[in-house]
Amino acid sequence: MEFLYLLLGIIAGFVVSKALLNKTLAGLQQESKVTLEQAKQKADDMLHDAEGKFRKLQQESKEKERGVRKEMEAKQSKLLKREQDLENQLDALDKERLEIDKNLQITKETQGKYKEMLTLQDQQLQKISGMTQEQAKDFMFEKVQSDHAELLADYAKSLISEVKKDSVEKSKMILALAMQKNASEIASENTSTIVDLPSDDMKGRIIGKEGRNIQSFERLTGVDVVVDDTPGVVLISGFDLKRRYIAKIALERLVSDGRIHPARIEEVVLKVQEEVDELIYNLGEKAAYKAGVAGLPPEILTLLGRLKFRTNNGQNVLKQSIEVANLAAVLAAELNVDTSFVKRVALLNSIGKAVNHEVSGKYSEVGADIIRKFGLADRLALAVAEVVDPSDNLPAIVVNIAYNLVCSRPGIGKNNFETFVSRLTELENIAKSFGEVSEAFAINNGNQVRVIANVDKVDDLRVMTLAVDISKKIESDMQYSGQVKVHVLREKRLEAEAS
Repeated sequence: MEFLYLLLGIIAGFVVSKALLNKTLAGLQQESKVTLEQAKQKADDMLHDAEGKFRKLQQESKEKERGVRKEMEAKQSKLLKREQDLENQLDALDKERLEIDKNLQITKETQGKYKEMLTLQDQQLQKISGMTQEQAKDFMFEKVQSDHAELLADYAKSLISEVKKDSVEKSKMILALAMQKNASEIASENTSTIVDLPSDDMKGRIIGKEGRNIQSFERLTGVDVVVDDTPGVVLISGFDLKRRYIAKIALERLVSDGRIHPARIEEVVLKVQEEVDELIYNLGEKAAYKAGVAGLPPEILTLLGRLKFRTNNGQNVLKQSIEVANLAAVLAAELNVDTSFVKRVALLNSIGKAVNHEVSGKYSEVGADIIRKFGLADRLALAVAEVVDPSDNLPAIVVNIAYNLVCSRPGIGKNNFETFVSRLTELENIAKSFGEVSEAFAINNGNQVRVIANVDKVDDLRVMTLAVDISKKIESDMQYSGQVKVHVLREKRLEAEAS
């Protein structure tokens, strides 16, 4: 009986489950049907929008196409019109050319007729006079010379005198104008360079343990580093300006960075050397540009830039070369000499000094060899070689004049600091060698000496002669450029107190 109940329960559960399942399936079918209809509706809407956008884009594209076609047609019409105008102009030019050719032919025929007439006249005159044209000229000249010999002699003398006077005045004007145009400031180089330090504690770091840092620095740069009691500075000493410059930049960077040890020193020095090599080439380019000289090979520009680190009588050779080039150009223009060639000769005149530490010989001959080596004109090399002692080479003569003017201007031969101080001391000692002088001060860069006379030993008359005596002794005992003015002062000061 229980089994029957169980079987009925299973059948009833199956029937109920099937009914529920059928109900669920019907709901899902209904839901899927709704979803499908919504999807179809959405797809229809999207298709409708897409068709609308497509029509809109198609309409815009057609409008753009019409605009482009219209623009192209306008340009084509304009080009056709220009082409027609050019053809008309060419036709007109052809007609003018034919007319000119015709006129030239007529002119040539007329000139031929005139020449024939002149020749016929000359022949008739020669036949009548019995003399040729040259004989007639000689006869007229001898006649005038014999009849007016004294007058011609006076005229020749006055003409020669006038030419000499004018040439002297014009030469003075040319030189004055050239020097005025190029009176630029001349740079005087010392044999030492000062590097500022943020504090004196940095000196110990520069020296390093057992002097390793400073020894490494001096070995790599080739200069002497002087570390003394002077507060806040160290001194870099050396005659090679390039080495001093590299050492100065490298030391400033090391001090700024703070890391100072042999490995870091070598790294910084090598980097600065590379930068200076690039700087040298740039300096050569700038110098050629300032002098107005173009077409120089890169090797020549590099050697030209190296002149920045050479001196001549205290003057920077690169600046001197630029100044000589500008001055020579002015002289050449006044004398109707090839200005561009003269500027080349003047700028490259001292190129041999760039390698005078490595190559022996006269700098002019070395410079000429360098110019030939890098493929420049042999004429240029010959002129550079003859600048020092020119003979009949006119460009070399002009450059020689400009070079001597630049090197002989007052103040051009400035010496280093030690020589300058020595000169001031010598001036003061010469003034003090007179017994009537109590104090002497050299001022204004050694161009003036202010002398304080002893009021008890000098009267007003002696004051006037004392200045002359001191100036004469300076002339006889010293060598200097320019003038030295001597001022003698005599005064008596009295003091009193009122109580």
